[in-house]
Amino acid sequence: MSRRDQMVNKIKELMYEPDYIRNIGIVAHIDHGKTTLSDNLLAGAGMISAELAGDQRLLDFDEQEQERGITIDAANVSMVHTYDDDEYLINLIDTPGHVDFGGDVTRAMRAVDGAVVVVCAVEGIMPQTETVLRQALKENVKPVLFINKVDRLINELKLDDTELQNRFIKIIAGVNKLIKNMAPEQFKDDWQVRIEDGSVAFGSAYHNWGINVPHMLKTNITFKDIIAYCNEDNQKELAQKIKIEEVILGMVVEHLPSPKVAQAYRIPKVWSGDIESVEGQGMINTDSTSPLAVMVTDVSIDKHAGEIATGRVYGGSIEKGSEIFFVGSMSKARTQQVGVYMGPERINTDAVPAGNIVAITGARGAVAGETITDADHNIAPFESLEHISEPVVTVAVEAKNTKDLPKLIEVLRQVGKEDPTIRVEINEETGEHLLAGMGELHLEVMIYRINDKGVEVETSEPIVVYRETIAGNSTNVEGKSPNKHNRFYIDMEPLSDDLMKAINEGEIKEGRVKGKEEAKVFQDAGMDKDDAKRVWDVYKNCIFVNQTRGIQYLAEIKELLLEGFESALESGPLANEKAMGIRVNLMDAKLHEDAVHRGPAQILPAIRKAVYGAMMLAQPTLMEPMQKVFISVPQDYMGAATREVQNRRGQIVEMGQEGDMATIESKVPVAEMFGFAGDIRSAAEGRCIWSTENSGFERIPRELQNPIVKEIRERKGLSPEPYGPDHYLG
Repeated sequence: MSRRDQMVNKIKELMYEPDYIRNIGIVAHIDHGKTTLSDNLLAGAGMISAELAGDQRLLDFDEQEQERGITIDAANVSMVHTYDDDEYLINLIDTPGHVDFGGDVTRAMRAVDGAVVVVCAVEGIMPQTETVLRQALKENVKPVLFINKVDRLINELKLDDTELQNRFIKIIAGVNKLIKNMAPEQFKDDWQVRIEDGSVAFGSAYHNWGINVPHMLKTNITFKDIIAYCNEDNQKELAQKIKIEEVILGMVVEHLPSPKVAQAYRIPKVWSGDIESVEGQGMINTDSTSPLAVMVTDVSIDKHAGEIATGRVYGGSIEKGSEIFFVGSMSKARTQQVGVYMGPERINTDAVPAGNIVAITGARGAVAGETITDADHNIAPFESLEHISEPVVTVAVEAKNTKDLPKLIEVLRQVGKEDPTIRVEINEETGEHLLAGMGELHLEVMIYRINDKGVEVETSEPIVVYRETIAGNSTNVEGKSPNKHNRFYIDMEPLSDDLMKAINEGEIKEGRVKGKEEAKVFQDAGMDKDDAKRVWDVYKNCIFVNQTRGIQYLAEIKELLLEGFESALESGPLANEKAMGIRVNLMDAKLHEDAVHRGPAQILPAIRKAVYGAMMLAQPTLMEPMQKVFISVPQDYMGAATREVQNRRGQIVEMGQEGDMATIESKVPVAEMFGFAGDIRSAAEGRCIWSTENSGFERIPRELQNPIVKEIRERKGLSPEPYGPDHYLG
């Protein structure tokens, strides 16, 4: 029997032993060495040759990933590792580090219980390190730390062992501070990473060696020895003595939880149902005989097999050929095959039990975030996935040949399914297809994939996504229905910063407010007690508060009223962009007593016009997306780099110095960031490292507002000037 077949049999066996399973993700800032580390772990498991580990990047199997040298999609792999004479099944997900593909990290974190956080010893903690750690901790995923590229500290920066240890202490303290700030209350101390217990490892993924304290005691190799090996250019021999895969996977087995341990505290966080129910208890106990509960975290399209859904099996077992039920879309499907991943290929099995990451073929209709259960059973859905950033750059996509139009629509829908952070808008009226993504690179990759699926497309120049808000208040604004029999009176004001923050951080959930018991979260965010009980709806960072008392028939039209409020926020009056940060208070209403005269055709326009009119009276303001830009350059080029930022309407937030390198933290509008990569390289003659992070929306400078509004309106085929309040309220 070949080594591969032995491994496949072992994987099938261990799948049923939740105590011997570890579901882990590898997370880090871009270029800190995640995929190189994954290669080493695969080589240790005998899946690729040891010589190629670090160069092959097996989990970057997409040709765009190989070409660009970055990870774009999260990749899954299952392997077997022997630790202290026991065998363990490690289900690993290698995630992207580039800010444009952060959505993949969010989805991967729902599928795993532990994360190996990789930090480059030279660069230290970077913005994206903080972001991916936040994503992990938000999903109750326990971290361990691997400090990578230690060889560069020795060979390039010539640090001795005392300086090395100081550098490490600084990184560990930084990671622990982030964990203390962001971990769930009960784990703030338990999840701290510590050198002495071996939850921190050091090494070089590229040169295939790694060490932590337990291994130092076992092998008697110290940092002084490591420095000697590196100085003598003898890292190959070092890699034989302290194998990186043994250190990292040993750390994973020792410090990261099995599904049996993790599901007990993760299920109450990620599942909205009753924990005492049969399925709730099944998930808490990782029971493979309980009702099926699968959370879909990813959907990909295979040229031969069609749609493949990846998900975490939290309860029950998913079987080949069984009928399954999608809780969100209330539809059924039949699984063709189920199995686990081994990098680019899948191993099919008869069933995949609780505690594993599954690949399902034939789950047509599945989308990321969907809950799957047995066909004859219905369960409460898993909590929806909240992506940390949202699409801020859009391109219009057209098929080169008109005969490809039906296929383009199909391919765009596929792309939207494969990557839920891409927003696809297909406008049937104008025939325009818009693709919104996290940044230039994100869209470039998506366009490449559309071409790859056999549809040649042309794209417009990238367009930035704006938002509309208000800077002032408006009171007693009247919205009339077309038949003049229904009238609504509203006040409008900007939403407080505390409420905005609570919505953005997920403390206040979006959607219709069901009961008064939710009032406490609004009160905690600084809202008046009486007002907090009267919130009806939270939509796109805006809220609707019903301040009326005893209005007859209001309850009957409540849903229509909120539908009109939500549709008004979808395209504001200033530039037809989405609105945010607005509080609408319904102060009074006059309604016709006959239900025939207060149908959708009357109520929807009435409330919509009231919202538009009130916005135009309350100093309507355009908001633009911002990015934090972090630049690290030699001192001599600091002036050139700061000029580059300031020429793009950027503000310098902070400047610092590490060794002979200057660090610049700045904030720049996304609209000014196109072409930045080339310009900053030439300004610093190629000697700079830079990265970006999305930073929400900020008000546009007043002098720029009118020309930008005009430009957006003309692009959308609207009149150059927005209508005044009288147009809506007359």
